[in-house]
Amino acid sequence: MQQESAETIALQALGWLAGNEELLPVFLGATGASEADLRSRATEPDFLGSVLDFLMMDDAWVVEFCDSLGLSYETPMMARAALPGGAQMSWT
Repeated sequence: MQQESAETIALQALGWLAGNEELLPVFLGATGASEADLRSRATEPDFLGSVLDFLMMDDAWVVEFCDSLGLSYETPMMARAALPGGAQMSWT
């Protein structure tokens, strides 16, 4: 997946989070971001990566997000890998 496509998916995830009244406060609390940060940092690949990191903390969130957009369940993980900091670590 190309970074541009990954950013689009992460923006969709951010929009999904922003529209989720129960989950948005959890995201804001977990990341320390404010609602103003959501608007001002929405174009930053690092911030978008953190959105996907948060989303992937719970399989139910991934399923709900992907089902709402008709995406495969692997899409958030593939998008995260294409953004800064998303490379798999090799410890060998």
